[in-house]
Amino acid sequence: MAEQTLDLRDLPKAQAYTQLKAQVRAVLDGVDDDVCAMATMSCLLHHAFGHLWTGFYRVVVPGQLLRVGPYQGTLGCLEIRFGKGVCGTAASTDTTQVVQDVHAFPGHITCDARSASEIVVPVHGKNHELIAVLDIDSEHEGAFDEVDREGLESLMRWFSGER
Repeated sequence: MAEQTLDLRDLPKAQAYTQLKAQVRAVLDGVDDDVCAMATMSCLLHHAFGHLWTGFYRVVVPGQLLRVGPYQGTLGCLEIRFGKGVCGTAASTDTTQVVQDVHAFPGHITCDARSASEIVVPVHGKNHELIAVLDIDSEHEGAFDEVDREGLESLMRWFSGER
């Protein structure tokens, strides 16, 4: 299971996240490198669900600036200020943002015009500091829900040491 990416689109979401979390644990067993984990999780999430864009924006200036990190998909925005767009809002409020229609989100930053919905999850390090946000875009409106929020927040706890 650890040597391949899984396509989990045909499973109920809760079951898919359970399988994905087990795969992440297996693949990252013994790893203590956040960038390596971000790259791996981006890949596994992207292929498991077939998202448009899946990746991380790392905190490079606390409270001020995010910079694109490991991701899968088309070219991403290189930098995002805290408080700007969905990623910046998630970073500045330290809360997961589930956006059913990105065109209705005030100040949405368009990196790929095909994006229709988005979920952004804050990522905390071992000292509970914000180290990044996980950003996932879909070309389908209303693609993300509470099951995604719970599943992704659970996966992101890997970075704070919950493995």
